[in-house]
Amino acid sequence: MRNVSWTVTTERAPWQTYAPVPPLGESDGPVGMPDVIVRLDDERQEIEGFGAAFNEMGWLALAHLEESQRTEILRELYAPGVGAGLTTGRLPVGANDFSRDWYSYDEVAGDLELEHFSVANDLDTLVPFVRAAQEQQPALALWTSPWSPPSWMKVNGHYAAALPIPGSGQTENGLRPDQVGREGTDMFRLEEPYLRAYAAYFGRYVDAYRELGIEIGMVMPQNEFNSAQVFPSCTWTPSGLARLLRHLGPEMARRGVEVFLGTLERPDDRLVSETLADPEVARHVSGVGVQWHGKGALPFLRRDHPELRIFQTEQECGDGRNDWRYARYSWDLMTRFLLGGASAYHYWNIALESGGVSRWGWSQNSLVVVDPATRTYEYTHEYYVLKHVSHAVAPGARLVSTLSYTGYESQLAFRNPDGSLVLVVQNDGGSDLPISILVGDQLVRPVLPADSLSTFVLEV
Repeated sequence: MRNVSWTVTTERAPWQTYAPVPPLGESDGPVGMPDVIVRLDDERQEIEGFGAAFNEMGWLALAHLEESQRTEILRELYAPGVGAGLTTGRLPVGANDFSRDWYSYDEVAGDLELEHFSVANDLDTLVPFVRAAQEQQPALALWTSPWSPPSWMKVNGHYAAALPIPGSGQTENGLRPDQVGREGTDMFRLEEPYLRAYAAYFGRYVDAYRELGIEIGMVMPQNEFNSAQVFPSCTWTPSGLARLLRHLGPEMARRGVEVFLGTLERPDDRLVSETLADPEVARHVSGVGVQWHGKGALPFLRRDHPELRIFQTEQECGDGRNDWRYARYSWDLMTRFLLGGASAYHYWNIALESGGVSRWGWSQNSLVVVDPATRTYEYTHEYYVLKHVSHAVAPGARLVSTLSYTGYESQLAFRNPDGSLVLVVQNDGGSDLPISILVGDQLVRPVLPADSLSTFVLEV
């Protein structure tokens, strides 16, 4: 190995280039036990990419800026070799909680032939958002999932599945008690004509976006299929999802589109196993999407379903403060998912206005915060956390395991397709930290700044 580049982020000084540490071959030999051992002989899952979600309110936030500013932001996020270098992206099928309001692509009740299907709503927001990103990253890989089917396909006839307010006799968005969805129930009308129509709805969506020059490579049947929410949502049981997948699988196969099961946000891997118990269903599913508390199911998914690729589908979204505390937490999330077997990692909101309030009143974090009053923007702490990994780790890289006998566990290592090695290391302490890292038979000894994140790229 010839050179070691070093980039550091602290709360007050993001993305600083530090003086290169000496080439590994020029370091002194090990003295005692190294703090971290990079196990070059233990490569794990292939990394397919890093990305974020395209939401309507994100494009509306960026619309406050000049076109040159938007271009610079998307260049920083997507252009290869510039900034974060994001290569994947998530889209909603219809409205989600960061849409302008509720909509689906066909709200004409009983239209089982989808004669009124249209993606016209997306032409003002999602389509230009994706196209602007594709200008910077033409190889952008896109996948999608719905938050709710058309309201008339649901048993309650409403886009939401709200939980009742305890003791009030009312629900959070005005639904009657008989309209409320609950965890562990099917809110979709499971009659065969509706299942066929909904599978065809996915197909029409993929076709419509393809005609617009946007290829969808993978779909998931439902975002958070076990959660009843006041915003667009729909609960499903494993048996209900299996019935949909019998139709959705062939519909997507005809278009060359993959199907993942997801998104799983409960730490119960039985939700996956029970859905895929039927071999006819399982043969259509090539992966599983996991987010939020679904991270607790990762060890069991790897054990029970080694044939499935795992996507981390949505980073926990914070509270709109975009503070350093949450950035440190986001690093913990990233390490847990990647060490748990995820082959792709996705942030949630790309951009939001200051405060990050959704249409349904939830303040959330984002990679970019836009101030509409001053028409200015800033990258958040969480953006730099993501960039510390995504900037250096290329699609096709392999996670490499690390080992410490002295309590150093906050690091990730990757081997890129070109052979270069990427080490991302956190010092979560309040003082500078000398550390020794053994790579093969060579040693590197940086001093990590207090409360920092460092990325080392070791060139071959």
